[in-house]
Order: sequence, then C-alpha cells, then structure tokens
Amino acid sequence: MEEVVVKALWRVGSVLMAAGLVLGLVGPVEAATGGAVRVNQLGYGAFDGKAAYVLSQGAVTGRAFRVVDDRGRQVLTGRVGTELGEWNAKYQHVSALDLSRLWVPGTYRVEVPGVASSPAFVIRADGDALATSAKDKAVTFFTEQRDGANVVPGSLGRKPAHLTDRSASVYETPTFVDPETDQTVGELRRIGAPVDVEGGWYDAGDYLKFTHIAAYSESLLWASTRDARQPDSKVLNEARHGLNWLDKMWDERSKTLYIQVGVGTGNAEETFIGDHDIWRLPEADDHLTAPAERHLRNRPVFRAAAPGKPISPNLAGRTAAAFALAAQVEARTDRKLARKHLETAAQIYAMAKTTGVGQLVTSLPFAFYPESAWRDDLELGATELALAAQRLGDRRASGWVRQASYWADQYLQHEAGGDTLNLYDVSALAHADLIRAARPDRPLVRKLTSDLRAQLEIGAKRAAGDPFRAGAQYANFDAVPHTFGLSATARLYHKATGDRQYDAFGAQQLDWAFGANAWGVSFMVGVGANPGRCPHHQIGNITGRQVVGAVVNGPNSAELFEEGLGDNLDGMNPCPANGVDAYAEFTGHGSRYVDDVRSWQASEPADDFAAIAVYALTR
Repeated sequence: MEEVVVKALWRVGSVLMAAGLVLGLVGPVEAATGGAVRVNQLGYGAFDGKAAYVLSQGAVTGRAFRVVDDRGRQVLTGRVGTELGEWNAKYQHVSALDLSRLWVPGTYRVEVPGVASSPAFVIRADGDALATSAKDKAVTFFTEQRDGANVVPGSLGRKPAHLTDRSASVYETPTFVDPETDQTVGELRRIGAPVDVEGGWYDAGDYLKFTHIAAYSESLLWASTRDARQPDSKVLNEARHGLNWLDKMWDERSKTLYIQVGVGTGNAEETFIGDHDIWRLPEADDHLTAPAERHLRNRPVFRAAAPGKPISPNLAGRTAAAFALAAQVEARTDRKLARKHLETAAQIYAMAKTTGVGQLVTSLPFAFYPESAWRDDLELGATELALAAQRLGDRRASGWVRQASYWADQYLQHEAGGDTLNLYDVSALAHADLIRAARPDRPLVRKLTSDLRAQLEIGAKRAAGDPFRAGAQYANFDAVPHTFGLSATARLYHKATGDRQYDAFGAQQLDWAFGANAWGVSFMVGVGANPGRCPHHQIGNITGRQVVGAVVNGPNSAELFEEGLGDNLDGMNPCPANGVDAYAEFTGHGSRYVDDVRSWQASEPADDFAAIAVYALTR
C-alpha cells in the first residue's frame, strides 16, 4: 500500500512540476565564489528531512537559491534561511537551506548565485534503499579486508596472504620502549606451541589482527543481520567469516584467549622489523627471507592471560556477545550450530575478571586502543547470552538477565555520562537489547531508556551549538564512527520506546557523515560525488584502486597536524599526487581534515568504523 501511495504522489509531483514548478532552463549561473553548498551526497528519501547548508564569507541569509535537475531545468526556488553560526575566520557564515519541498525522485543540484553550487545528489522514493546501498558498500570493505586463504579478489585484486598464520607461535607480552609507542625492547620470547590463527580481517590500513576489534565488529554485523527487516546474505556471509577466525582465537581446551596476530613495529635494537615499518602488499609477507623480516613472515601471536586465568572483562564480555549474537541468528536455521555458539559464549563470559580490574587488555601496545570502560561489555555479553538462551529455550536465560541487569546498574553508577556508542562504549546496544530481554522489569527499563536518552542528549546538545548540526566532537579521534553511533542510538531509542523525538537528529548525523559538513566530504569511500580519495590503506594505495566502503576517521584535532604529515614511506604512492591539502581553508573549530595517504589521523579506515556504519544503516 505504501508503495502505491509513493508512486501516486510521484506522478502528482511530476504533473505539478511540469505545470508550474519548472520555471524553465537555467541561464548563465553567476560566478560561484565566496563559499560552498553542502548536501548529503548519499541522497535523501522523498519524505525524509533534507538538511543542507551554505558556507560563505559574507552573510547570505535571505538570498535566493534554486534547485536544478540533471537536465539543467530549474525545479525549485527559495531563500537561504537562518544563520547557524561561524565556521572559521574565512567562512564566518553557515546558513540553513530548506529543501523539504523537493520530494520528486531525481538527481539535483542546489545553486546559490554568487556563492556556489552543490555536488549532485539524488532524491529517492524510498530513503531506506539509499541507506541499504551505503551499508552494502561498508560490508564490501570487510570482504576487501579479508586475510588468509579465503580472500575474494574483488576490485582490489586480492590474493591469499599470511598462510603461515596456520602455524603461528605464541609469544610472551613484549616490553615497549614507552607507553605511547609500539617499539619493543629486546627479542620476542616464544612461550607456546604453534596455533592456527589464519583468516579473519585486517584491522585497518595495515595487516595486524585484533580480537578486541574483531569481537566488536562481529557483534555489530550479527546485530545487523538479526535486526534487518529482510535477510541480508552479504552481511551474514561476512559475519560468518569473521566468527570462524574469532573461534580460532579462543582455545577451549586450555581456556586461552589470544588477542593479537602480528607486531606493530620492530625493536629498539633493530634486529627485526614489524608490520608498520614497510609498505607492501600482504601476500608478499609469505615470501620474505631476510632475518630482520622473520616476524612478518611468521607472525607472532599474543594472549590475553595465561591459560585458565581470568580474562580482561572488556574482552570476555564483547567476545561472548559476538558468539551469543551469532547464536541468535543461526537459531533460525541451524539450532545445533546455535547451541554450539551459545556454549562458546558462555565459556568465554565465565572467564571474565570482575574484581581487581586494573588496566584493561586490548592490544599490544595498549596505546593502540586505550579503552577504560568494561562494565558495558559485561552487560552486553550477559544480555546477548540471555537473548540467545531465550530463543533456544535454555533455562539459563533468567540468570543471564540478572547478571546483565547487575552490570547495567554498575555501568550506570561508574561509567555512564561521558561517551556514546563506539568501540569504547557499547552500552547503547546493551541497554536496548536488555530492554528486549527484561521488558517486564519496568524500573530497569526506565533506567535503561533514561541512559539511552542521556547519551543522545550528549550529541544533541553538541549539535545544537554546531553550524552543521554535528553531534560528535570534531577535535577528537573517531568523529565519524561516533557520528554513526549517534545515528544508530537514535534508532535504538525509537525502537525501545516508540518515541520519535531523536529521529531527525539521527538523520542529521547521517547527512553530516555523507557530505553535509564543513569539508563537503563523504567519509565513506565510494559514496557520493566527493568521497575521501586518499585513504591510509596499503592495498588501495599500492594498487591505485578505490577501497570501496572504507569509513575513515574524518576530522581530527588540528594540533595533530602541526608538525606536518612526514615523508611518504618506501613503497607508498603519493596521494594526492601534488601533495596539496585541498581542504586546508576549511580548518575550523579546532579541527582539520586532510585527505592524504600519510594522514593516518584523518584518512585511515578501520573495521570498527565500517561496522558501526553497517549497523547505523541497517533497515
């Protein structure tokens, strides 16, 4: 019925446009100087909100603007709206554009004569289809990140790599030169027999593999598969690929969780090099012969704790959650496999260290991923165990609900109030799923929904004071994944409460991520007219091919770039070729975005970035 209505309105709109809204072919456009027009380059649903902005040197409020279609015909006119604030010393004016009357499907541009024209963007009858198209690209990124034998050639021409991981030796946790670097001291000391850790995904633009990242990404891919209105085989296949590797990182017999494959940098004595020291294609590692390259050819494996000893609670909680979410999905078609995943989740969760918790274990060095919150991970793990048990008719469900409730309360007492959904805080997903698992418990549900609302208010208050309505912090790491996290949380809140008050805010965050921002950049490679083009990604850079679906960090603190970007590494192709920062003039609010292969601070993609994008775009 909804499709019929949309088609009918489309026809009516086309008639109206033909009858009077189309004012004729556009004449010569006034020189586009003095600013820029920023739109969501992914596009807008016909009946969704349509945030767009004019960034200008002089005031433009009240100036006429027009919208033209792909044939150059004027289809809409209006006046530039309210001024929203200053961006920087050059662009002191950011003003809103009201495109709400533009709902007939098609391809358009916004023109503000004397200021600028926008990139092309689309209107689609079904806005959810746009989200799904971007989600598919983000899933493609995971396929491009595959390691081991089961790679897909794809657009990057991938080949099997790191087959030596099938027989990787276990090493003692190394000593580092200082807490802020990944350079080690002395030789690595082998302490365990070879283990099979082949497969999985590379973590980011390099070739290291981490349980901490994989478990988070896996949880979001499985949650996406579970929550999608329609089955999505592409997400499911990638989630299964990742889980196969995560299963290898858990040794059930010795009760050992392995946390990392590979070492970042060589040692201070320069007797060996690490993953970050040279720029190469991954398949080259299996054929290295120099003694200094031994830990690239035969990569070390490190563990979270000694066999049978308690595991850092953040790792235990999120890894258990990944298997429990897989159990929920697989229960639809293979209950035997689902029960296997449930038991794996239960075993890992039972190993969590819950007393005397000091510095958490994430990666080596810890500075790579300096997580501090852990009660949210235990809440998530217990919650997903409970939901899996409920689906499988397992009597342990009520006990896990009680544990999840306890850890939710502990989180609210000790860790809530400063962060939103991202790699370091998974409480939003945990809260929303615990509401599913414990709905009769009204006092608990009220506390959980209150905290979901509080997390959204963190972003909403920032957005209210930001000229582009961004809820994330520009001058911090992970602005883009935080943005997707806020959008996902808005959807979770709506689903848990039926309250739509944050729907528009959630949509604005997607607008920002896909181009309605100061830089006019879509932060997902391959999406929009002006995506990032020079990600800090070895395979993409060396092959000269687009890393489709890669989600980059985005803007970061301008202070991080004060000493420059450094030289290109050996084997790195300069990108952009001229070395010019095309976005320097848009540095503002203490933040800078640099689309340069050397700019790991802004342009490096990562699995956790793509994973939260997948979940935020799930429909």
